Amino acid sequence: MPTPPHLPAACPLPIQQYPQVLLAHGGGGRLMHELLGKIFFQAFDNPALNVQHDAAVLACPSPRLAFTTDSYTVRPLFFPGGDIGSLAVHGTVNDLAMSGARPLYLSAGFILEEGLPMDTLWRVVSSMRDAARACGVAIVTGDTKVVDKGKGDGVFVNTAGIGAVEHSGTIAPPSVRPGDGILVNGDVGRHGMAIMAVREGLEFQSAIQSDSAPVHDLVLALLRAGIDIHCLRDLTRGGLASALNEIAEGAGCRLQIDEPRVPVRDDVRAACEILGLDPLHSACEGRFAAFVAEADTDRALALMRAHRSGEGAARIGHVAGAGEPIVLMKSAIGASRILDMPSGEQLPRIC
Repeated sequence: MPTPPHLPAACPLPIQQYPQVLLAHGGGGRLMHELLGKIFFQAFDNPALNVQHDAAVLACPSPRLAFTTDSYTVRPLFFPGGDIGSLAVHGTVNDLAMSGARPLYLSAGFILEEGLPMDTLWRVVSSMRDAARACGVAIVTGDTKVVDKGKGDGVFVNTAGIGAVEHSGTIAPPSVRPGDGILVNGDVGRHGMAIMAVREGLEFQSAIQSDSAPVHDLVLALLRAGIDIHCLRDLTRGGLASALNEIAEGAGCRLQIDEPRVPVRDDVRAACEILGLDPLHSACEGRFAAFVAEADTDRALALMRAHRSGEGAARIGHVAGAGEPIVLMKSAIGASRILDMPSGEQLPRIC
């Protein structure tokens, strides 16, 4: 009977012989080579990786490249709407997209804990493979290490990504200008609450699904349409509040946000109230803020809402002017307060 499309095929390693990861799987000998060949090379099959050399030799279709790196330590490994494997791909692809780059290549480094079930590793790798294929990127090089039981919490993933910058602009905080419109491509705070709901055993009418998803297609569509994008920032750790404060500081500008315009789902708001958290401080994994020239704001918003990655897009504010780098947020009753970064990490181990 064929494997259902939503489930990975059975792990290709002989599970009866090696049902769990052993220290020897990271030791450079026969077991490590079996692990690499039967899991990683089989899953990530592509010409650059199949050379099996110390470095991948890659074609560069553009004279300007974007380069990023990230690490993923999410707990639990599998959560509603995603897992550490797909998250690692989406997060890296989205980092490249924030420079307006077309993602091309990824690396993948795995820190495995002794005793990790081999089936669990195969599920993670299969999910990573499927996400990379959906994003049109190749995983071309990587590394695997095994640490003692109790020292690794299952699996950690480190990635790096390379993308082609095929536009002539500089999409970065210093490009932000007074009057720019501030857009988000959908509801915020969902990924962090999806993780916390699982950890805390919160039960809602339906499970909160992570928003983990790639956004590069949407960004590239905006660029192809000639939208004058000044800055992009994904809303990961620290959520919308941290992203806006980082850009205000980098641009030397004061930002004005209208709180009623910030899209937050009812179930996410309810979870935040139960846990005493702020949805604007909660991480997203498929959301970004876009700073767009005022003349292009309405057109950009329409394009975003017409795209599957931006159906819930909203204009949430504007760049009020140069000066002290703060974020002011106006409430529904017209009162203003400073929207600051969270003082610490209110949601640890979420990405």
